[in-house]
Amino acid sequence: MKLNIDGLLVYMPYDFIYPEQYKYMQELKRGLDHKGHCILEMPSGTGKTITLLSLIIAYMKRYPDQYNKLVYCSRTVPEIEKVMSEMKRLIAYYEKELNEKQKFIGIAMSSRKNLCVHPEVSQLRLGKEVDSACMNLTASYIREQSKQDRSIKTCSYYEQYDKNGREENIPYGVYNLEDLKLYGKAKHWCPYFLTRYILTHANVIVYSYHYLLDPKIAEIVSKELPKTSIIVFDEAHNIDNVCIDSMSITLTRKILERAQANVENLKLLVQSQKQNDASRLRAEYENLVRGLREQAVQRETDVILTNPILPEHVLQENVPGNIRQAEHFLIFVKRFLEYMKTRMNIQHVVRESPPSFLKDLQVRVCIERKPLRFCSERLRSLLRTLETRDIHMYQPLMLLCNFATIISTYTKGFALIIEPFFDSKSTVYNPVLHFACLDSSIAIKPVFDRFQSVIITSGTLSPIDMYPKILSFTPAIMETFTMTLTRPCILPMIVTRGNDQIAITSKFELREDQSVIRNYGILLIEMCTHVPDGIVCFFTSYIYMEHVVATWYELGIIGQVQKYKLLFIETPDSVETSLALYNYQKACDNGRGAVLLSVARGKVSEGVDFDNHLGRCVIMFGIPYVYTQSRILQARLDYLRENFQIRENDFLTFDAMRHAAQCVGRVLRGKSDYGIMIFADKRFLRSDKRQKIPKWIQEYLTDSLANLSIEECVQIVKKWLKDMAQPLKQEDQLGISLLTEEHLLSNDANSLTLNAIRDQKQVRNGPAVDINISEQSANDASDLHYGVVIDCGSSGSRLYIYIWPEHSGKTNELLQIKQLLDKEGIPVVKKIEPGH
Repeated sequence: MKLNIDGLLVYMPYDFIYPEQYKYMQELKRGLDHKGHCILEMPSGTGKTITLLSLIIAYMKRYPDQYNKLVYCSRTVPEIEKVMSEMKRLIAYYEKELNEKQKFIGIAMSSRKNLCVHPEVSQLRLGKEVDSACMNLTASYIREQSKQDRSIKTCSYYEQYDKNGREENIPYGVYNLEDLKLYGKAKHWCPYFLTRYILTHANVIVYSYHYLLDPKIAEIVSKELPKTSIIVFDEAHNIDNVCIDSMSITLTRKILERAQANVENLKLLVQSQKQNDASRLRAEYENLVRGLREQAVQRETDVILTNPILPEHVLQENVPGNIRQAEHFLIFVKRFLEYMKTRMNIQHVVRESPPSFLKDLQVRVCIERKPLRFCSERLRSLLRTLETRDIHMYQPLMLLCNFATIISTYTKGFALIIEPFFDSKSTVYNPVLHFACLDSSIAIKPVFDRFQSVIITSGTLSPIDMYPKILSFTPAIMETFTMTLTRPCILPMIVTRGNDQIAITSKFELREDQSVIRNYGILLIEMCTHVPDGIVCFFTSYIYMEHVVATWYELGIIGQVQKYKLLFIETPDSVETSLALYNYQKACDNGRGAVLLSVARGKVSEGVDFDNHLGRCVIMFGIPYVYTQSRILQARLDYLRENFQIRENDFLTFDAMRHAAQCVGRVLRGKSDYGIMIFADKRFLRSDKRQKIPKWIQEYLTDSLANLSIEECVQIVKKWLKDMAQPLKQEDQLGISLLTEEHLLSNDANSLTLNAIRDQKQVRNGPAVDINISEQSANDASDLHYGVVIDCGSSGSRLYIYIWPEHSGKTNELLQIKQLLDKEGIPVVKKIEPGH
């Protein structure tokens, strides 16, 4: 269908559009018109991806001088593939409607592990092994050596790409990861480096957050993106944590020991180089004296290690004299390493700021701040000069140099925490150093500053006003959308007590309480008895889940659950979890039914959709608060309080509720889908928790569905499932939750009506407005029309608005008006009978 969004022609590759998609497009266009940043929350399963693509691609085609590239960031490979499939559909629709091939390139970008087609390298399991093996075959010095010595292997795919791929343009089209691999195999070109090359020419790029937010990767991949790009962060409810993780570093004693071995190994390599061919080390020294920046001359295949700090903080000056010579640099690193080992030899917790750490470093071992800032860059230069193979072996030393560079660059927004035990449960002495980023705005600030429009969107961003604070930016548009439904296809409930009237909660003090665990078990058994197909349960942590499941086993609850459904459990191991998910899906597909026990913040809660029969019910056992005794979290809470005036409790509740919403949102993936959402904890009743649930869930969470016992919950579920089992016809949805082009045309008239109502509501000073929906009929049936009467109370004036349907008996317009009035909070007090 073709849409007119405030004068912009938008192509939508579907016959129908949801009302919220239409509103989303309008707000998105406003944001692009303002050249500002947007935060938009849209309910799960309402076609957010195609809405974004349709509007933005139409806008780019209409205004190519304002915006010429879309960078779509998603979190996981399956999500990237989903975006690419929607984009293929959209471009195919453009070509069908316009009857011409579109001059358009859309590509997906991922790591070497996901794009490599080399028969040996692609079989390696770990990403860092693939990166290292790739570099062993493609580095410029390896390729030079292979010309002299034929026994040295190179990558034939890269050689062919280097020879022919840069001159030849890739055909127009949309390429997902598999398409790129097939194209690479057909041409015998390397898909990874081909994709890196195409980035500058592509109209739409789809890749992971890290390619923009992690400075170590962004410097390689995203440096050439034009300022006129539109940036979209999809599923961005967790974006602050991604920003923090990209700038944080953890060091252990084991890492320091391996870094020391790296230094000794490099010393031997430098000695060997001096004896065999000292000219390379001399040339490197002269380059550093002249101040030639290594990254300006290095080839794409030789990128070993990029600067871990943001580009504007890299010092544009020569490398200090005391680390220019290779031997001097290694002595410098060894001295720093020995200092780090003594600092980590502690029996108590230490927390300090970067300036305090640097002062102590200078006093104890006379290491100044400036040479530390160049550590990453100097190590990169040395590894390249020594023509090092198996780069991943030097990861510990790279980590140490990254730490040195970051801690000497940033004085605010970071904390250094040294603990004698690796985690809270450990009793074995194993010191660990956390260099924690506390300010998520540090990593994302260059993105906001560089690009005109950055769009942050997800199904679970409530409360939406927290994000501008913690990311430190001012959005032009900030909007949350509700869901328009023909039938109440979500059933959110707050279960606060068992049938024995004992309150249920995952609160720390009551976590071990047998009666609470038993009631949780009874709730699960009752749901297994009455809910068909798949049930997904979320616990607050792996430890709590293990404890509850063990208790259930002793009480015989597990056996009762297995009478009705098969049971699968998520574990921290990703392979085991993937296997559990596969078998869970198989059990649901076969009609046996299954229960999946998983954890909030785990793999299942973040990236798996349970559409239709795979998720008819989701149970949230407790509120998923983060572990509050974590010293990193405490440091972050202190920082947020001091710098952003965000109270600890507000942030903890916000964080817990966004994860709870993300968990329950997994169950609804479309308007024809339906699912039960059970919040099983009495604390969900509190207003500070309940009001942070997304609006599209809140509007169905009425008071009659809150504060329920298990038995009350079961009775509601039984009745609701019978209603949902009735067939849903498309005709029933038309005009309400599904709109055609004709509906949208009439919708424009309705929006005029709504504006009139809003104006009337604002000017009056009398009591509450009375809305009367009147049906007035003349003798001739064709003259039937509907109207809305607004009575302005004490002022005595009335506003009459009439809608004439296209034919007798058509009530869609009236229903839409009524929905708009309900949304405005204007109550309908009575209906005027025909003939009034």
